[in-house]
Amino acid sequence: MAGLRRAVVRSAPAGVPYGMLRYGLRTGVFEWLLERVPTPRRTPFTLGYLAVVGATTTFAGLADPELVQRLQEASSSDGHNLLQHPLRALVLSGFWVAGEVWMPYLWGFAFTLAPLERRVGTGRAAAVFAIGHVAATLLSQGVVIAAVEAGRMAPEAMDHLDIGVSYGVLACLGAVAGLLPWRGRVLALGGVGLLIAQQIATEKDVVTAVGHPAAVLTGVVLSRWLRRIERRPPRSRAREAQARTVATAASVASAASAASGASSAAAAVRAGARPSTAR
Repeated sequence: MAGLRRAVVRSAPAGVPYGMLRYGLRTGVFEWLLERVPTPRRTPFTLGYLAVVGATTTFAGLADPELVQRLQEASSSDGHNLLQHPLRALVLSGFWVAGEVWMPYLWGFAFTLAPLERRVGTGRAAAVFAIGHVAATLLSQGVVIAAVEAGRMAPEAMDHLDIGVSYGVLACLGAVAGLLPWRGRVLALGGVGLLIAQQIATEKDVVTAVGHPAAVLTGVVLSRWLRRIERRPPRSRAREAQARTVATAASVASAASAASGASSAAAAVRAGARPSTAR
């Protein structure tokens, strides 16, 4: 035991007071935090999207209000725009935030899209964000259009401004929760369910009541696809392993052939025959 303690003390950095404690903090908690900070290399989609949303929010606060209103109305994914310009409405509606405050979305991206991108990659994280945004938009506005056609809502409901990134953020939250162990999954989904229920009870908006739960459920469904991809071995590794196997087999066969030829030549020499030269 004394020898073990001396070995541990020697492994601590020299000249650092409380060496093992500070060494453990530096290599444990601090590095754990650094690995989760969004960076352009690890989370390019998260930071790029935040930059775009920050630019549009700054523009909305500084530009002429009438110009901002016209641009947002042209980008809105309301019922009329979806029926007339579906692609433009679905794409541009996700580049604005609902309101003038950008900071809450920074934390939303940091705790949903950034960890998802860090775990599953940029392409898959962007796919989850886009699918959640599109699916929740179509479903919520589809309910509005159907209600207007049935006479349960006024036609003006199809012109209500519908912009923001909340559907994509909630879809990423659902995907992150679906990738957690079952206890963490229950806690995360229970917490977001309570928040959505409180929001629905406060705002009493049909689009919110349909779109936000739909976005979370879309992310949860997509998490099953992400889990299957994580369990699947990468093709590159499989190809490299196959190539190494073929090369090993070829070298073994070549060595066996050379050994067989050498043994045959040796047997011929012992028998008094001259070995033939292969051309």
